[in-house]
Amino acid sequence: MSTDHEFASKTRSAGESVACVRPGQRVFIGSGAAEPQTLVEALSARADLCDTEIIHILTLGVATYAEPRFGSRFRHNAYFIGPNVRQAVNEGRADYTPVFLSEVPALFRTGRVAIDVALISVSPPDEHGFCSFGVSTDIVKSASECAKIVVAEVNRQMPRALGDCFIHVDDIDLVVPSERPIPELTNGAPDEIAAKIGWQIAQLVEDGATLQLGIGTIPDSVLPHLMGFKNLGVHTEMFSDGLIRLIEGGVVTNSAKAIHRGKIIATFVLGTRRLYDFIDNNPLVEFHPSDYVNDPYVIGQNDKMISINAAIEVDLTGQVCADSLGTMFYSGIGGQVDFVRGAARSKGGKPIIALPSTASNGTVSRIVPVLKPGAGVVTSRGDVHYIVSEYGTAYLHGKTIRERALALIEIAHPRFRPWLVAEAKERKLIYFDQIELPLSVALYPTEQERWLALADNARVFVRPLKITDEALIRELFYSLSAQSVQQRFFSMLASMPHDKRQELMRIDYANDMALLVLDNSGAGAKALAIAQYRRTPNSSFAEVAFLVRDDWQHRGISTQLLKDLADYARAHGVAGFTAEVLADNSAMLSVFQQSGFRIESDMQDGVCSLQFPLDREPIPANTSKERAGAGGIF
Repeated sequence: MSTDHEFASKTRSAGESVACVRPGQRVFIGSGAAEPQTLVEALSARADLCDTEIIHILTLGVATYAEPRFGSRFRHNAYFIGPNVRQAVNEGRADYTPVFLSEVPALFRTGRVAIDVALISVSPPDEHGFCSFGVSTDIVKSASECAKIVVAEVNRQMPRALGDCFIHVDDIDLVVPSERPIPELTNGAPDEIAAKIGWQIAQLVEDGATLQLGIGTIPDSVLPHLMGFKNLGVHTEMFSDGLIRLIEGGVVTNSAKAIHRGKIIATFVLGTRRLYDFIDNNPLVEFHPSDYVNDPYVIGQNDKMISINAAIEVDLTGQVCADSLGTMFYSGIGGQVDFVRGAARSKGGKPIIALPSTASNGTVSRIVPVLKPGAGVVTSRGDVHYIVSEYGTAYLHGKTIRERALALIEIAHPRFRPWLVAEAKERKLIYFDQIELPLSVALYPTEQERWLALADNARVFVRPLKITDEALIRELFYSLSAQSVQQRFFSMLASMPHDKRQELMRIDYANDMALLVLDNSGAGAKALAIAQYRRTPNSSFAEVAFLVRDDWQHRGISTQLLKDLADYARAHGVAGFTAEVLADNSAMLSVFQQSGFRIESDMQDGVCSLQFPLDREPIPANTSKERAGAGGIF
């Protein structure tokens, strides 16, 4: 029988097609923008049905079957809760099954969730009789393969996507022709907070990375900040319109991917008609079922895998809630854990969870001492790596509870930080004498982060000190030679315990400032040097001090840090610097003497006291004679 003849022999009206559904059966409905709207309407119009179970993940259409007026005619079971069924789930009229998206197909294939009828939406068949699942392959393919009866709404508006995403006319039992527009989803432009979060996430991306983008404004907000990158790849559960610009701009080439090189791998898309037209018959994009795309083993084969997902709240130990607001179920597990674990397996991978620091117009902190009663943990303490808010990035993997709490407090909204510190002390998560920042502390000056090229072509990363850097300062101290310790602290200190270290961490980015030099910008960076000023009480001057690890001395670090601190201090109303340097610390004295500032000095008891105003730019030094080293006091 020819494809055309077979197709015609299976064609029915929507009402005739859904007549195959019997009371007590389980009916699968296609996902996302591939919801078969005509079939759903016809099914909802069946007045003779009772106790019919409807299953699906997120759909964009109107879920009439979940409305109270249908009583016991239908019972919905959501594998991911969308806005169209959220009320029904939380009123107890529908069910929610928490499950990893990668594992849903196995429920169908093993028969643990047997499907009687699958209602799907596909593209028209090609000359060989194959229909594409179009905008959603995800769990639709496995549901179609396992269902006893497959009813397909064959929609001329459905794009013909490529990949492992086809069903043959032979495997479709009933056909309903359609030309309905595919549902569209538009995300508005990111607001200021989302844009800041997107910028923070972009700082974690490297050339050649492979991206996974979750659903929502925050993942979309990352895309505009990636325009300068090279050879990015995509292996993602879903993507939307924003990715097209990166593809057309030559940013996404997929050339550095370890698997499916040259291809974007996805399982569904949600967006506008422009996106649907883009994927139509486009060999650049391949769609595969979710048990493949979301398999952590497959994901981890891509080097530098970056997973980006959103959260509702995070507690101070690193537990991530992403599917509920307290006891109210909101969304679902989806693919978050699949990609968190996949990215963690990847060489150079980074699993990222992003969230705004507050909710309810800034009145509620999303970083909390404990999750709300009833809140579900989607990503566990053991899985979590990066947490990003508009105030920065907290790296938690392999960190103690104390380190995690401090890192998360640092990226919380400043208004809630004192409360979080108090709660953390009460729960003994952090030191009881942990230093606290004043309420008026300035925001972390991200603009001071930069790479610095030294005279010998080495590159180091410079950024402001954070309250979470105590471990770095500890390591830096114990790496010093006896001579450097003597020159730094004017005595032979054998140790620097917590109570002494944390005094060094007191910083408000206005009256006090410290710049930390690291060997890289990543989570495992080592401290190489620190430069700090602290305003003298009742004075417009500030005391400045430097510390450089022995093996990084005499490379120009202190010279550059003095200039950076002077520029910052001048902009924050500091009139000048003072410094105390041991007379035998010739390297440090040379840094000041060749700085170009008008320095006044006084020598007493082997200590040289220096003072110089910052009322003008320094005279350029003779760089060929510059020498930099450790010295001064903190």
